[in-house]
Amino acid sequence: MTNTWRLLDSGLVPPVESAALDEAILTAHTSGSVPNTLHFYIRSAPTISVGYFQKISETVDLEECRKRNVQIIRRKSGGSSIYTDRDQLIFALVVHERELPDDRTDSFKAICEPVARAICSFGVEAKYRPMNDIEIAGKKLSGNAQLRRKGSVLQHGTVIVAADLQAMDAVLRLPGSTRGDVSKPSDRVTSLASVLGTKPDMDVLKSKIAEEISAGFSAKFAPGPMTKQERGIVHDLIKERYSREEWNFRF
Repeated sequence: MTNTWRLLDSGLVPPVESAALDEAILTAHTSGSVPNTLHFYIRSAPTISVGYFQKISETVDLEECRKRNVQIIRRKSGGSSIYTDRDQLIFALVVHERELPDDRTDSFKAICEPVARAICSFGVEAKYRPMNDIEIAGKKLSGNAQLRRKGSVLQHGTVIVAADLQAMDAVLRLPGSTRGDVSKPSDRVTSLASVLGTKPDMDVLKSKIAEEISAGFSAKFAPGPMTKQERGIVHDLIKERYSREEWNFRF
């Protein structure tokens, strides 16, 4: 019997909508109304995605964000604050917990390793680094975070295809770094463009990621749209949460 999952590509999306999309898929998945789903999107404007527990004052330079028109969105998942723009691909995989190992680190590994193999297909050596990173030569290319709800798991992460390092360093603060070789955010990251000497095609990258996740989970992907239920959830989440300063600046 074929294990068919949904492949959803939202393309360019407004930052506020981007956070709501992933959570809407997760919510619909918990009710059993949508299948396991691989979701791709690119934020249409420069954005800082703040981890749920992160303090804005410790991780974000608000004055620089205002100068550069960088938006701030607090996601439901944990992890650190990250800078994203149109040169970063974001992927989200929503699956049943039974598809993943019980151990939390192993569950990250199960998803990150296929993504790392997809990146390796471009001729670079990408490796999963526990608990939730993919690296090239010791520098982060992809950071990941998970959110679990009622037997469903959302793991989303970025792939830094190219990077505006100047903007990244200007808007992000680096609280409590324990690495002596890290004095600013860009010291910790790399991009495919910098390693390859050219910016790879986003659509090819999406195809490779889908191919490797398909193989890793013995699943077949079928393109499909968001459901009416999911769209309704997105609308409500934007209105009640992600468009509100009370949520985005709560800590």
